[in-house]
Amino acid sequence: MDLFENMEDIYLAIVLAPLLGSVIAGLFGKLIGRSGAHWVAIAGVGVSFVLSLLAYYHLFYNGGEVYNAAVYTWLNSGDLHFEIGFLIDQLSVTMMVVVTFVSWIIHIYTIGYMVDDPGYQRFFSYISLFTFAMLMLVMSNNFLQLFFGWEAVGLVSYLLIGFWYKREPAIFANLKAFLVNRVGDFGFLLGVAAVFMHFHSMDYIEVFEQAPALASVTVNIWGDESWSLMSVICICLFIGAMGKSAQVPLHVWLPDSMEGPTPISALIHAATMVTAGIFMVSRMSPLFELSETALNFILIIGATTAFFMGLLALVQNDIKRVIAYSTLSQLGYMTVALGASAYAAAMFHLVTHAFFKALLFLAAGAVIIAMHHQQDMRKYGGLYRYMPITWITCLVGSIALIGFPGTSGFYSKDAIIEAVHLSTLPAAGYAYVAVLSGVFITALYSFRLFFMTFHGQEKMDKQTWEHLHECPRVVTIPLLILAIPSLIIGAWFAGPMLFGDHFAGAIHVAEGHAVLLELGSHYHGEWYQIAWQFFVHAISHPTVILLAFSGVFTAWLLYIKFPTVPEKFANNLSMIHRLLVNKYGFDDFYQKVFAGGAKGIGRLFWQMGDVKLIDGLMVNGSALSVRWFSGKIRQIQSGYLYHYAFAMIVGLLLFLAVFVHKLI
Repeated sequence: MDLFENMEDIYLAIVLAPLLGSVIAGLFGKLIGRSGAHWVAIAGVGVSFVLSLLAYYHLFYNGGEVYNAAVYTWLNSGDLHFEIGFLIDQLSVTMMVVVTFVSWIIHIYTIGYMVDDPGYQRFFSYISLFTFAMLMLVMSNNFLQLFFGWEAVGLVSYLLIGFWYKREPAIFANLKAFLVNRVGDFGFLLGVAAVFMHFHSMDYIEVFEQAPALASVTVNIWGDESWSLMSVICICLFIGAMGKSAQVPLHVWLPDSMEGPTPISALIHAATMVTAGIFMVSRMSPLFELSETALNFILIIGATTAFFMGLLALVQNDIKRVIAYSTLSQLGYMTVALGASAYAAAMFHLVTHAFFKALLFLAAGAVIIAMHHQQDMRKYGGLYRYMPITWITCLVGSIALIGFPGTSGFYSKDAIIEAVHLSTLPAAGYAYVAVLSGVFITALYSFRLFFMTFHGQEKMDKQTWEHLHECPRVVTIPLLILAIPSLIIGAWFAGPMLFGDHFAGAIHVAEGHAVLLELGSHYHGEWYQIAWQFFVHAISHPTVILLAFSGVFTAWLLYIKFPTVPEKFANNLSMIHRLLVNKYGFDDFYQKVFAGGAKGIGRLFWQMGDVKLIDGLMVNGSALSVRWFSGKIRQIQSGYLYHYAFAMIVGLLLFLAVFVHKLI
């Protein structure tokens, strides 16, 4: 029997295996115990990864065809069909492999990180469910299933960020993430509704086929102002991506998500949830290519996020928050690539970033374990002597992040910068300056973390120092595994993903926006690319390489050679430092205006509706009315016979009057 004869069963198994592991670990966790929970969850995601590799091989090397079919019909209404279905093409199968592999490694790492946690089985159930939700999102072939996966990852992220539900900061963080994502999801829902309204279909292929015919259609949103239908749809969809992928101004939830356990920080930031927005825009490229307004909007948002969020990483002292702001900045790079129509570059950076960002988070988790859950880098120093494996893997992740020549981040980040430089869109100039400046900032905050943690003077207390050692193999082996693709996967896939036909048919780029096609004319292989960067490009555009190495050198000067200088900078530039520490005031503004405003409106409704209307008028008012009426009626019951006789006579007269009136 041909292994690839019935691919539908394989695709169903890919998405259902993590769900099955989640259900068993969650519902039967006490029965199967801690080891049973992690084995069933790891097995579920492991099966999903192996089958995803099989699907990848079938599509790319076995001559397999793109799969697009419904597997379940949810609702029929006339000619409209709401279905659960899969679209397995070059784009989705790439995401499936990345999501399942990174999730699988994090599952294994979790055994060591959560070993003493009382919610062990519950955590494994949640992260497997998270993987299922992300797979449903990336494998969808219609907007209905996309929306289901979109909301499911948001729900499970709420459960995971607030996993330690007895800690107030964790509860605040998961509520913040949930509410901020609802803002973005409202825009996303409007975009999906607009698609359904004008295209009369929820199926991707049907919508994409109709899109060119509707490119010139305008709509009136308010007044007599006409808006391009395609721009409205794309901007609404991208607002959803701004929430999920934490773009300014909907970025505030992501740093606070660090209140969750480190494995979920790695899973959210590396392969799931935050990458959903990048994937969605890439999937919708046939729509976005019809609106330069939307592309310019995306460029501005992405460039702002890449530059200004990178600056915030420079003043963070929590090791996980530094990496969190790094994620924000790198997501900005991916978003800039989307705006420049370099969707393949955005997806390529998503893939490379998944490996080295997961590596950095898990390395940070290893440090946190060794330092007895101390996360302040100012209390680290000199850890390379005690944690050599964590030190070398963190170095690999750091050089990949800054785009050191030859590492995975080098190819993907350089492609984004060059693609933006070649773009002719009006916002491309601003975006190019932002991402170019971000090269120096990325190198500075990355090696600030590296030097403060692993080098310099030891600052830990005596008790921590006495018990300081490398983490167990269940923690270090995942680090070593992730370090390999962080180093080599860029050179392996740069040619086919960026300039080849890796995403052929899955991503659409308009003729006038094909910046990667022009960039590909200079690409002659991965080793030529390194030499070109060092010897050719370094002469014509010396800033790229110089900025990266200048950032590393500056970090060495400030945090190794002259460690007292940063504090002097903070004191002398107190206004700027305070602005960065306060995160540009976004959190305070949202807390006072939106959260405070919502509380104020709620308090007003409570006072007017509950206290005065319901309690005051309806409940207490009814009681007072009955009391008043009964008091008046009681006066009639005097106990005197002549009062009752008089009332009877009056009643008789009234009865006779009515009777006579009827006769007349």
